[in-house]
Amino acid sequence: MHELSIAVDLVDIAERAAQDANAVRVETVYLRLGVMSGVVKEALFFAYEVATKDTILEGSRLEVTDVPLIVHCATCDKDVELPSIQYFACPTCNTPTTDVRQGRELEIESMEIVTDETETVGN
Repeated sequence: MHELSIAVDLVDIAERAAQDANAVRVETVYLRLGVMSGVVKEALFFAYEVATKDTILEGSRLEVTDVPLIVHCATCDKDVELPSIQYFACPTCNTPTTDVRQGRELEIESMEIVTDETETVGN
């Protein structure tokens, strides 16, 4: 389950950013996850709980925004969303394409942190 190593890396990155912002606790981590990232979301949720143990992220929520697969169609000269990752062809003109513009993301978008026990701050 490579999601555990991914979760550990996410927690390390988020913890460093939170400490740099003088956080005492992290409430929520917002993550963008592309459909072609190779990550199983449900496994990542489980791994995240394990990886946050004994960190300032322990007890925090992981909120995931699913990012669709967007490719560029040279024939239509536009970016289009593919309905499936199984068939890489423009849904408008059926031209095959491998020019992926979006859908591989695995990135922390933002976090909600607590800098003291009376305040929650978006970061």
